[in-house]
Amino acid sequence: MNDPNKEIAVFGGGCFWCTEAIFQSLRGVVSVLPGYSGGTKPNPTYEEVCGGNTGHVEVIKIEFDPEQIKYSDLLGVFFATHDPTTMNRQGNDVGEQYQSVVFYSNDEQRTQASAFIEKLQQDTVFEKPVVTQIKPLEEFYEAENYHQNYFANNKNQPYCQMVIDPKVQKFRAKFANLLK
Repeated sequence: MNDPNKEIAVFGGGCFWCTEAIFQSLRGVVSVLPGYSGGTKPNPTYEEVCGGNTGHVEVIKIEFDPEQIKYSDLLGVFFATHDPTTMNRQGNDVGEQYQSVVFYSNDEQRTQASAFIEKLQQDTVFEKPVVTQIKPLEEFYEAENYHQNYFANNKNQPYCQMVIDPKVQKFRAKFANLLK
């Protein structure tokens, strides 16, 4: 990211194919890259991350214009479009790579994410406690090319039709005011 007027947000909320498809639709979002973060192995592959031995999480790196969309809006979409109450699991996807996590790139993001989770807990938005972790962003490794724009490039795949498309449709209805 070279534009000083743009910021980044990095979220892990399960399969990065789903989260990428959702965040690409938001106004003010310049780019969304699937990748890996939080682990110990440099430059991991998808297979290594899926093997569960790298400590990495499937994440998306969002470049956004804070003049068009606020970080708090991104947090709202993030928490509404995955289950932040399950440890290392999203639906049928199970493993440490599917944990719910916010990787912050500055203290303001850390503060906002903490306050957001605290408010979710106070308002009892979920029946179970939120287990989303908040960690500093240390490294982001871009996923292999075939993962990028996965939903847009593979709409006829059964996973896209049965899992991603319904999730995207539900998101679009709920967050119509934030769409491009």
